[in-house]
Amino acid sequence: MAVGEIFLTEFVQVLIQKLTSRELLNFVRRESVHEKLKKWSTTFSMIKAMLSDAEEKQLTSEVVKHWLDDIKNLAYDVEDVLDKFFAELLRCKIENLHRDSTSKVWGLIPTCCTISSPAAFGLFMLKMNSEIKEITGRLEDITERKNKLGLNDIGRFEIEWKRPPSSSLPDGQVIGRDEDKKKIVQLLLTDQQSNLNFDVVGIVGMAGVGKTTHAGLVFHDDAMKYFDIKVWIWVILQYVSDDFDSMRLTKAILKSINSSESENNDDFSNLQERLSKALADKKFLIVLDDVWNSKNDLHDLWVKVRCLFRFGAPGNKIVVTTREVNVAKLMGAIQHHNLECVSDDDCWQVFVQHAFFIRNTSELPNLGSVRDKILAKCNGLPLAARSFGGLFLCKEINEWEDILKNKLWTLSDHNNILPMLRLKYYHLPTHLKRCFSYCAILPEDYEFEEKQLILLWMAEGLIHQPEGTRHMEDLGKEYFRELLSRSFFHKSRKNESKYVMHDLMNDLAQWVAGETCFRLEDKQDGDNQCRIFEKARHSSYITAGCDGIQRLEAFSKVKHLRTFLPLGQSYYERKHIASYFTLQILPKLQYLRVLSLNGYHITELPDSVGELKLLRYLDLSYTHLRSLPESIGSLYNFADIVVRMLHKST
Repeated sequence: MAVGEIFLTEFVQVLIQKLTSRELLNFVRRESVHEKLKKWSTTFSMIKAMLSDAEEKQLTSEVVKHWLDDIKNLAYDVEDVLDKFFAELLRCKIENLHRDSTSKVWGLIPTCCTISSPAAFGLFMLKMNSEIKEITGRLEDITERKNKLGLNDIGRFEIEWKRPPSSSLPDGQVIGRDEDKKKIVQLLLTDQQSNLNFDVVGIVGMAGVGKTTHAGLVFHDDAMKYFDIKVWIWVILQYVSDDFDSMRLTKAILKSINSSESENNDDFSNLQERLSKALADKKFLIVLDDVWNSKNDLHDLWVKVRCLFRFGAPGNKIVVTTREVNVAKLMGAIQHHNLECVSDDDCWQVFVQHAFFIRNTSELPNLGSVRDKILAKCNGLPLAARSFGGLFLCKEINEWEDILKNKLWTLSDHNNILPMLRLKYYHLPTHLKRCFSYCAILPEDYEFEEKQLILLWMAEGLIHQPEGTRHMEDLGKEYFRELLSRSFFHKSRKNESKYVMHDLMNDLAQWVAGETCFRLEDKQDGDNQCRIFEKARHSSYITAGCDGIQRLEAFSKVKHLRTFLPLGQSYYERKHIASYFTLQILPKLQYLRVLSLNGYHITELPDSVGELKLLRYLDLSYTHLRSLPESIGSLYNFADIVVRMLHKST
């Protein structure tokens, strides 16, 4: 893990608050557990004071990095133990309320005296004692190792978060691309004498140079009215491999042409016939954005797919945005346009646009040599300039020099993470670090809703309990908007009601999350078996038509999973999941906070779902459930968080 502190300061503070909860300490007092919890609190308070120094030293010390990584995993395990206690406390409260719902003195009775079933509580404590003992041993080991690391108790200075000004132009004006735009438009309006009835045009450039932005600029240009039909498809061939079939792409194109198009599982010949009618005698422009799989089989895969585009009038165009020129060539691009870095002047304008929300540089103070240093860090990349501007937005100009001297600039560029992006993350408030790190479960180019992400944050306990009468979801909106203003997210060009992360931001999220998150598609080795992280807490995957035992068996190896989040594409209506998962694997995932079975064709849930005591988010939208098991009534944590259940279920 390259960034030691990650979100540990905030995480440890949350643990300390839970450990010192008067309600919890009273609840476990008669078992003498409260004394152990107090000792844990003292130890974590000591650890918290060392985190700032450890964060600095881990940049050059592997031993310190491993120590911080062990603290992070221990913190998760401690929170699991505490949440079990809170879940049991809630169970006792509710059962006592049911026993005497008319009692007027309920609120006067101490929590420790309201245990409804001594036998049930005794069994619960029997299970918890071994976990408490194991946690205590690990804390002692971490304390002993800390003493050998020479860490100083210097606490942490939290820079005040200044809310950025609002802007009606969230992504800003595209700067310095007029000539590039003219050249691409010319390529799209000129026949290239292909032996097919369509030409492939590539837009090639390094990550962060603005390929998608530029393609969108051309796509919406008035000159493109030449085409009768325009379709933008977010395509990532590395996700779908052999799954990237003609049927899936046909459905996506049909849905883009006609939003009311049926999503039934028609056979391929029926789909082709409908697509043929939709494209007949029409000129079309199709953009396949972010294709970067350069495997040797890409050409063969493309040959199978391109038959979809044989319909329509001559002069059709397919635009492919990619990082590698070989990808464009393998997909039949006769010509391609290399998108180069922008000039220093244009790069500075992008920076100014996001750092000051003004375009007239004459209004800026004299920045002297700082301007040259900033441009050197941006290296002509618009994404870097935009992100740098967002970083400096809430900083005073006299703080800029300190940022430019930060040690994170000197770290080796592992996983193609720009130093500027690492620094951008480093300067986030700690509560936003945790939220952004969780976004590592989102696939590249995945379109998500603001509310969807906020509910997930709430379920995972990543949002502070608001003061007064404020709702947690309102506070979550503030978190989301702050990350949006910093360009960690941006609005989808395809659907303005949704958001996406740039692929470099996605890489950054995975980098800071490390082994905490895994996406099933990304963890394939040579034997096509998922490399599961034993310490993983959150997981997602792109659903297929049928997710069987071989694919989902991997989840039986993750002992402390908190998030199970299948993510589907909008043009899939019916998906199937092996009953082996719901009957055999799901009951073992005792630490789940988030469970989604959205879109799966299931008709019943097992009674064992009632044993997932920590569950706070259950999404059964678009399933075929006839009823819910009675045991679901024992999931008391649903009282704390509003979740999406059975929405449009049939």
